[in-house]
Amino acid sequence: MAKRVVIANQKGGVGKTTTAVNLAASLTQAGKRVLLCDFDPQANATSGLGVDKNSVSPNIYDVLIDGADPEKAVVSTDWGDVLPSNKALSGAGVEMVGMEGREFLLRGVLDRLEERYDYILIDCPPSLELLTLNGLCAADTVLVPVQCEYYALEGLSDLLTTIRIVKRRLNRKIALEGVLLTMFDGRTNLSLQVAEEVKRHFPGQVYATVIPRNVRLSEAPSHGRPVAAYDRYSTGAAAYQRLAEEFLQHNA
Repeated sequence: MAKRVVIANQKGGVGKTTTAVNLAASLTQAGKRVLLCDFDPQANATSGLGVDKNSVSPNIYDVLIDGADPEKAVVSTDWGDVLPSNKALSGAGVEMVGMEGREFLLRGVLDRLEERYDYILIDCPPSLELLTLNGLCAADTVLVPVQCEYYALEGLSDLLTTIRIVKRRLNRKIALEGVLLTMFDGRTNLSLQVAEEVKRHFPGQVYATVIPRNVRLSEAPSHGRPVAAYDRYSTGAAAYQRLAEEFLQHNA
């Protein structure tokens, strides 16, 4: 049975999708069976693994709203399988409101796929709305990327409150997988100060691995590849490999 990890932070630009794509790729490299569920209408995780988000069909919208077979929607790549998304998903939140068990629609989809995988990673949109709520209700744990910038902790209290409500009312097993520091620049006092502040707020829950600011990490998505395929010797690729190793140690 697969462990399901939702990668969530309602603040945009924190490296959420970059983490979803590259952690999935690194876990696949480590020999694990991985499914990346792209649950963001921007569909950047889909294109980040080299799948054309504009033409792929069926996709997660078709599965959720039209009842398409999720097994037929899964696309296999060299860097893990992906349950793709596209911009049609942006309207799904409204369509799902009137559906029975609307908070658990994604859970039902993943229930049909999980026997095939060791890990399912869920990439959510940068907001706290019905799509993200579905991700939280479908997951075992939450991985929270936090950028090493001035407003790093802004909005995190809202996310943690949402997680507590979900745990109390909808998904009792959900827990914090960990907090991941991203966009770290060890040359600046700001990055070092933010890292210390995050560790103070989340004692024992911050990954030792930090993800640096790295040009190759920024360039890789435009080539439809994870950074390990784009430049395996980059500092970004090395960081995500270390993250995968640390993640597997935590889940041994």
